[in-house]
Amino acid sequence: MAACGPTARFGAFIFCESRGRAVRSLDGPAPDSLYDRSSRASSRRRTIDTFVFPRWTNKLRVAVAVAALGVPGYGVLVLGYGGAPETTDVGYAPVQPIPYSHALHAGELGMDCRYCHASVELSAHAAIPPTATCINCHGTKFGIRRTSPKLQPLHQAFYGTDRSPPGQPIPWVRVHDLPDYVYFNHSAHVNRGVGCVSCHGRVDRMEVVYQAEPLSMSWCLHCHRNPGPNLRPRDQITNMTWQPPPGREGQELAQKLLVEYNIRPLDYMQMCSLCHR
Repeated sequence: MAACGPTARFGAFIFCESRGRAVRSLDGPAPDSLYDRSSRASSRRRTIDTFVFPRWTNKLRVAVAVAALGVPGYGVLVLGYGGAPETTDVGYAPVQPIPYSHALHAGELGMDCRYCHASVELSAHAAIPPTATCINCHGTKFGIRRTSPKLQPLHQAFYGTDRSPPGQPIPWVRVHDLPDYVYFNHSAHVNRGVGCVSCHGRVDRMEVVYQAEPLSMSWCLHCHRNPGPNLRPRDQITNMTWQPPPGREGQELAQKLLVEYNIRPLDYMQMCSLCHR
């Protein structure tokens, strides 16, 4: 700005006598002037109204209130539904392609579980028996009840038909099906003293196999945290009727089996990676 001789400053302006008019000050308003105080107050109001608490944030109060009331209710609903039998599949008993009775075979006839589920001691999965295993007893030539119409699907699968080759598997419907993110090893449990009945219930009484236990995470941890009462001697693994001795004798047996099977301490039994790999 060009020189203008004697000046007088009023707020944000400088009065230049040589020009006879007020010129805008490049230095801003004079400190503590009326204009300066008014400008700062106006700036604060704009900051509060525009950047800190805009008017639309008033609507958030409604959203916060709804969340405060809805989230706890939603949590209760999720936990309740997650533990319900409809979710854990307790009682699930699908219709099978052949009406196989465990009550007859495992109960009345006393067949060992491992005759059909031969890999249960050797692998993670308890294998479903191939049709050849069933034909050992139910062949068309000398088999038991070989003329029963209930066994026709078995004979057609094994011997074949005009439309299908021989040696086909029976499409059994799986009953106990854990989520894909859960790792369960049958052999690790069976070889450490956990009996079939502990997880599958009294299969020897089931005309149609159903899921007897929830097989949930909390249900598994209940045993992992105190495995002793669920252990049994190795020769009683498939015995559905075996019970531990009562009282102190049973407690001593549980402690003995914990050592015999080399059951790991509690911190290991609760490791997440043990079942989630």
